[in-house]
Amino acid sequence: MTTGTRETFAETAADIVRSDDRAAIVYAEISGQLLSEIEAEHPERVLNVGIREQLLVSVGAGLALSGLRPIVHTFASFLVERAFEQVKLDFGHQDVDGVLVSTGGSFDIASGGRTHQSPGDVALMDTLPGWSIHVPGTAAEVDAVIRHGMRAGGRHYVRVEEHQNDTSSARILSGDNGFEVVREGRSGVVIAVGPMLTDTLAAIEGMDLAVLHAATVRPFDAVALRSAVDRSTADVVLVEPYLAGTSAWAVDAALTRMAHRTLALGTSRERELRKYGTAAQHRRAHGLDRSSLRESIARFIDEG
Repeated sequence: MTTGTRETFAETAADIVRSDDRAAIVYAEISGQLLSEIEAEHPERVLNVGIREQLLVSVGAGLALSGLRPIVHTFASFLVERAFEQVKLDFGHQDVDGVLVSTGGSFDIASGGRTHQSPGDVALMDTLPGWSIHVPGTAAEVDAVIRHGMRAGGRHYVRVEEHQNDTSSARILSGDNGFEVVREGRSGVVIAVGPMLTDTLAAIEGMDLAVLHAATVRPFDAVALRSAVDRSTADVVLVEPYLAGTSAWAVDAALTRMAHRTLALGTSRERELRKYGTAAQHRRAHGLDRSSLRESIARFIDEG
């Protein structure tokens, strides 16, 4: 049975608090069932602020000001969108460090409706300077990325969602944040972000395309992209599990000295889905299922 990403987050956070007396967890009810044991063990460093997301972020920043290293956690729509001003000011403007860990992805909690969906979280975080943004693709990568963020210092946003790749990247597990060359190809370069790798590889089976896997999207690994383009062509496909085109500007900046084409696939910017459904149904509606990916990528390459 596949280990859940959210459960892995809770286990990792608890282990870090047990082993590091400078580590703290601040959460807002969400995942409380997974954090109750460590909260009972360390009530002075594991704090549930209730359904008060702006306070959640401010408390985390306050702990950072006092010398602790906080892990701040709730659903992405509440952590980034609802409490964005506090993220911007209390962490960014005050220049304090911490690891913000969201769950729910773009639409893991589709049954919760639009309030629990956050396809724009990475794009919003990308407006703030000084943040590393991570999109791990498996539960094991969630563990590795959080541990790396806590060790490295600085400000980190870790986006956790239930959808997972079939296998973890040994490179990511070792703490390397650069893009991984999954396979070589001559007809273009595909950047598969986070949990989109397995679906992307299945979608392009039989196509002569290079594939890069990105679990850390900020900073963006421009060197790896340029190297892949040099060995292939300057046709680049971005497959992101959030708002389409979020990293298109980074691709353009990396390839600014060469003519290139970019296809940005992700959740739609043009329409809002107002039916509940399942996460899989939302991925399909946004063209992120395997058959839709294959159709979009094949058409783009053929047009080139």
